[in-house]
Amino acid sequence: MTSDETQGTPEPEENAGSGDTPFHFSDKRKVDPATGHKRETTEGGTPADDAATSSGEGDPLEALDFEPAGEAAEDSELLAAKAEAAENLDALQRERASFTNYRNRALRDQEAARTQGTQDVLAALLPVLDDIERAKAHAELSGPMAAIAEKLDATLGKFGIERFGAVGEEFDPTVHEALMHNTDADAQTTTVNLVVEPGYRIGDKVVRAARVGVVGPE
Repeated sequence: MTSDETQGTPEPEENAGSGDTPFHFSDKRKVDPATGHKRETTEGGTPADDAATSSGEGDPLEALDFEPAGEAAEDSELLAAKAEAAENLDALQRERASFTNYRNRALRDQEAARTQGTQDVLAALLPVLDDIERAKAHAELSGPMAAIAEKLDATLGKFGIERFGAVGEEFDPTVHEALMHNTDADAQTTTVNLVVEPGYRIGDKVVRAARVGVVGPE
């Protein structure tokens, strides 16, 4: 065997393989053995293809008509905007609830202050009102004074002040203060038979209980 035969490329005989198609070798060596230079051919996936791929040429993403990085960035910005909107809505709802509670509390405080002021004025007027009621009971109130007393009662009514306590009412210890107590064999329940001083209340709040005399069963 000669040296030329050793270095040459073997060429198999036709029909050496199985089947009817002849078998042949494809030389894919990157360096030409005859010249020692790098081959530039691209036929059959030669080294030129590898060079183009390694240098960044022929990027498979170049054929795409969209940019994944851009869409991902937009999705991220959208999610951040939604999260910020949710936080702002939650803060707004908390502020609204806080304002509603403050408004309701302010209205309650305002009504309580108004009631307390009316109560203070009524407490100061009680001696005058008691004198007017005694004058009415003794028929000593007539003419202009009677008209003034009626106007005073109407004014008190505008502020929610109510006078209570009358003869014949059933005794109620929550609104009556019994100064005298008599018994009667015919009495079925304890009732008011004398009003010493009428009671006054504002709404459900009793400012002063009616001071009365009562009669009840033995």
